[in-house]
Amino acid sequence: MIAKIFAVGSVAAMFLTGCCDKRASCEDCSKYEEKSAAVPAESRELPERPQESLSLWNDHAPAKDSLEAFVRATTDSTSPDFIPAERRIAVFDWDGTLFLETAPTYFDWMLFEHRVLDDSTYKPSKKQLKAAREGREKKIFPGLSAERERMVAEAYKGMTLSEFESYVRAFMQEPQLGFTGLKRGEAYYKPMVEVVKYLTANGFTVYVSSGTERYTMRPVVVDGLGLPPKQIIGSDVVVVSSNQKGADGLAYTFQNGDNLVLAGQSIIKNLQTNKVTTLASEIGYQPVLAFGNSGTDASLLNYAISNNKYRSMGFMLLCDDLEREYGNEAKADKMRTASEKNGWIPVSMKNDWKTIYGEGVQKAK
Repeated sequence: MIAKIFAVGSVAAMFLTGCCDKRASCEDCSKYEEKSAAVPAESRELPERPQESLSLWNDHAPAKDSLEAFVRATTDSTSPDFIPAERRIAVFDWDGTLFLETAPTYFDWMLFEHRVLDDSTYKPSKKQLKAAREGREKKIFPGLSAERERMVAEAYKGMTLSEFESYVRAFMQEPQLGFTGLKRGEAYYKPMVEVVKYLTANGFTVYVSSGTERYTMRPVVVDGLGLPPKQIIGSDVVVVSSNQKGADGLAYTFQNGDNLVLAGQSIIKNLQTNKVTTLASEIGYQPVLAFGNSGTDASLLNYAISNNKYRSMGFMLLCDDLEREYGNEAKADKMRTASEKNGWIPVSMKNDWKTIYGEGVQKAK
């Protein structure tokens, strides 16, 4: 969504030039008030004001204050840090930054386990069955590898895109493990959803860029954040026509009545520098805000703050809440150190947020 950019009239601009840095919000700046009063109210156009609020964040949380100051400065058309609306690009990682990844693991892997172990219509391979059982029974989850991506992609081979979306949506309605009062598709960090809405209201275009496969993530993000599919970037898999029968895409003409089908092959894992290159190809603009939660998001945050022609910031979530969430202090300490080293703003789930999943949601005992 592109917010309206208020133009400052030539007369108003003369009086606003050089006013104090607090002009966007202060009421006690007599210098600004006196000069503004000299312009008739009906003809005076003021700079944009930040909209919405971050009410689920604790007052004066450092990350909250930093973000609000950034938004005030970059949306004020009289500020030297003003960013045109079309260049206000904010990019968020998904798992662990916006959405639960710790009860016990990522959404896409839990969907894979469900497909292999609970879906009687699917006949898994021995490798798939072994991996799914180890995940569910022993809490052993495969690390990043081509073999892991291949197993997951193959689990949905032959499904049309609409069938797969329905499959994901049905899984979204299942109770979320590790919590009461929460469905799988609802497991968003409420304070971060608030950030997305806050930025959108202030003329930022928000993208989600995740290592989770694109078609898996889409229905969860569309429903949970209200973003259109074109602003959702994930790992990619091969999609073919239902009647293509192995022919190269250059040699086959899509026919009336064809459906798009998952081919069971992965293409690219959207992590680390791959996140940067996909942003360059799909957005075409360097983001000015980036949010992540792990080392695989380091490239994304560094891309936002490196050699940027506009004021920019990177924020790193710390999974340091052990009471309301299944945190990891060692990982949180590692990301805190990385933030200090790289110039990112740390976000403490424990200290900065009033809630994580909202009222009525409890961590299972």
